Amino acid sequence: MIMKASALISSRSQTKNRHSIPDVSTKHSVIKLTAKNEDEPIFEINVIVDPVSRGAQKVGPIISVLSHVLNANINIYLNCVDKNSDMPVKSFYRFVLEPEVIFDKSGHLSPDPIAKFTNMPTSPLLTQILHVPDNWLVESVASPYDLDNIRLEDVEMGVYSRYELEYLLLEGHCYDSVNMNPPRGLQMTLGTKSNPVVVDTIVMANLGYFQMKANPGAWMLRLRQGPSADIYDIISHEGSDRSPNSMDIKVLISSFRSHIIKVKVAKKPGKQNLNVLGDDDAENKGLWNSITSSFSSGSPDKASDETINIFSVASGHLYERFLRIMMLSVLKNTKSPVKFWFLKNYLSPTLKDFLPIMAQEYKFQYELVEYKWPRWLHQQTEKQRVIWGYKILFLDVLFPLDVKKIIFVDADQVVRADMKELVDLDLGGAPYGYTPFCESRKEMDGFRFWKQGYWKTHLQGRRYHISALYVVDLKRFRKVAAGDRLRGQYQALSQDPNSLSNLDQDLPNNMIHQVAIKSLPQEWLWCETWCDDASKKSAKTIDLCNNPLTKEAKLTAAMRIVDEWKDYDNEIKKLQIKQSEHEDQVFNEKIQLKESQDHIEL
Repeated sequence: MIMKASALISSRSQTKNRHSIPDVSTKHSVIKLTAKNEDEPIFEINVIVDPVSRGAQKVGPIISVLSHVLNANINIYLNCVDKNSDMPVKSFYRFVLEPEVIFDKSGHLSPDPIAKFTNMPTSPLLTQILHVPDNWLVESVASPYDLDNIRLEDVEMGVYSRYELEYLLLEGHCYDSVNMNPPRGLQMTLGTKSNPVVVDTIVMANLGYFQMKANPGAWMLRLRQGPSADIYDIISHEGSDRSPNSMDIKVLISSFRSHIIKVKVAKKPGKQNLNVLGDDDAENKGLWNSITSSFSSGSPDKASDETINIFSVASGHLYERFLRIMMLSVLKNTKSPVKFWFLKNYLSPTLKDFLPIMAQEYKFQYELVEYKWPRWLHQQTEKQRVIWGYKILFLDVLFPLDVKKIIFVDADQVVRADMKELVDLDLGGAPYGYTPFCESRKEMDGFRFWKQGYWKTHLQGRRYHISALYVVDLKRFRKVAAGDRLRGQYQALSQDPNSLSNLDQDLPNNMIHQVAIKSLPQEWLWCETWCDDASKKSAKTIDLCNNPLTKEAKLTAAMRIVDEWKDYDNEIKKLQIKQSEHEDQVFNEKIQLKESQDHIEL
């Protein structure tokens, strides 16, 4: 085995370059850590870093670990930027990396490594964010606190949270061997010998990229039965554990590192003019258990055309409170069956525990979806902007292909109409429909930025649309490559930090000439900030837009603007109390059972 590994390593060309540090004064700008044992071989490590950069936050703990595990002389050269227009580091950072495996006094492995923050400021509002490897899907599993809004002066004993590694991603790139173009819309499945289809996905036009959720073990990657397998054959593949010419690709997930494979396909003889994104509805019937599905309260293979699919995102306890009320308003006004789709990435453990209770009480289905932001797509650093990106950039890969239409509803909206009206609305060939911004409240004219400058020129007389509510024809969306086009434009514009101020809103409006927007009737979104009072009576949804004049808190605005908001809120609170009482009863029964068992043993 050692010889095989050695042969594999030596067969790859290796290049080594030695760089020397120029002679500089070390009096004030170099930190020196000397080797522990001068009688043993000594490594020499030189690190050049800007001490107030984001990179320095990560390098510091790594240097600390290296100083423990290596006998090394470490020289840290502080290479500061002469002037900073803004504070480059605005966060507290901990790197979870142990220098060695630690055991307790009894010889057992010590508890999981932790990131511990001490001596933190108590008055600022803090947000907890986890930075993990690109191929990890991690979720929060325990924390009673609002991790988006942490104010330590309001907490008695500090804040704790627990995360778990849920999935390891299998990523890949797929190309047509004839023209080397990505086979956009090609469907692939990942499964095992006993269960051939565990997850499935489609190939993006962007770099032919695809991703699938997996766990350690042996997997089989195949073209999905149907149009994909009928039209295409797998010609070759790299990064797998089977012969490059095998039709089935065997993939072994055996480490926590990224696993990326490259697949080449070709159309079968006589199928050169066929397209996997055909018009036949039967092709898409039953497709996908969802590449992103992690939990479903209903059977995924019984999707009905009558089901109204509502998508929403929320982060933080306040917006999750708004989300529950939005859900209740939809259910109270919609006669058809409803299925909610939530972005799992940012939901709190509290809401994830409450959703099954609410689903049982109000008889709806829900599914949690997630997608890892691809490493090649320009990353956002602010949490709010990341969430905005998820609202618009991955609509073609978030949902199963048998979901024909999806309606996005902001968490802070209240619905007053049957959402089937919106599903039945003819989009006139456009892949999605948005409501234009209201223009009836004249005192806000000075804040209508789309009436001047760049937006006035770009829109060419078209309306600027709000992203708080929109309906997407997913089949049409995929067919016209709307997702690929939006991601391509985002990649170009997002390099400029001053571009896409409101990412989820500016991007579709910027692309209005390439990806058409159907303007929904104005009554589908009423917002007090932009719409006059007279139009409120015909509103089908009410959105709690921020008001740049009054800067009124959303919770205060909700109770003032929406008459039914308090009733909905109280109804949800009663259900939460009922859930809490049930949990207390179950807990007490377990205690009593344990005490009785202990008594019997005595």
